[in-house]
Amino acid sequence: MSEKFNGWATKEKGGKLSEFEFDPGEMKPDQVQIKIESCGICHSDISLIDNEWGNAEYPLVPGHEVIGIIEKIGDQAKGLKVGDRVGLGWFSGSCLSCQPCISGRQQLCQNSESTIVGRHGGFADRIRANWEWVFKLPDALDPASAGPLFCGGATVFSPIADFGVKPTDRVGVIGIGGLGHLALQFLSAWGCEVTAFTSSESKSEEVKKLGAHHVINSTKTSELEKLAGSFDFILNTANVPLDWDAFINALGPDGRLHFVGAVLEPVPVQVFSLIMGRKSISGSPLASPSTVATMLDFCARHKIAPVTETFAMADVNDALEHLRAGKARHRVVLKN
Repeated sequence: MSEKFNGWATKEKGGKLSEFEFDPGEMKPDQVQIKIESCGICHSDISLIDNEWGNAEYPLVPGHEVIGIIEKIGDQAKGLKVGDRVGLGWFSGSCLSCQPCISGRQQLCQNSESTIVGRHGGFADRIRANWEWVFKLPDALDPASAGPLFCGGATVFSPIADFGVKPTDRVGVIGIGGLGHLALQFLSAWGCEVTAFTSSESKSEEVKKLGAHHVINSTKTSELEKLAGSFDFILNTANVPLDWDAFINALGPDGRLHFVGAVLEPVPVQVFSLIMGRKSISGSPLASPSTVATMLDFCARHKIAPVTETFAMADVNDALEHLRAGKARHRVVLKN
């Protein structure tokens, strides 16, 4: 007898979400089934709803910042058991046999499965995923707000860990939203001198409470010019075009401008500005499973948590409109 899951789906590009029943198919031996307690809303969910990246399939159940309880487990799943409270993020599977996978970089697997691309996600009552991308939630973390750690948190923690950011570094974070507000907390706890770049000057006091030592208007080139050569690492979490030359100029020797925000427009670069300072521009998806586990331990140790607003799952359209209007502070979570 086939099983039925209940979710909230859009049937067309940019459409409203409505109740949707679907058959998840036969459960695989390396999967776990999670009864969903809550799911954060990421801007990537809106990008898929609107098909901004050209890879959306409808009907689409968004949602990839899941917290829930394991209720079924395949006989090849490892390290988890029925009754565990767990989290699930952007990835729900990887091949485990390619070179990135066997070297511990499963987030770079060319045959990975994304939780909301080509399958249904976490705006639902249940979800399945391969065991390697399902993480037991530390007891010290509040399950009501922890969901955004599994996408937004992992996305910004990964480059801090992977590119060797040091406690003595001077770092900048562009965009203080769902990703950026977590990056500030991570980098402050890491020991860095942290500058927040935001277009919303009204956020200054809140941003400093999150860990920023300095706050700069990201749209004022004159302010950026005063910072020439100041930074070891700048993390961009925004998805809008900015004066990238000014940010590259703000890097010191061997500095890095790193993108996790999905800027859709090309980023113009003056190559000599890279060559003469041996500077780098890079980007990354989420974190490897090992790095996600490290992030969760780091959050538990330093009492780091997303700042969230909660909506009922049935009010998903109101929640999405709240996010689209730029009113979210800083991450919206849907609760079942």
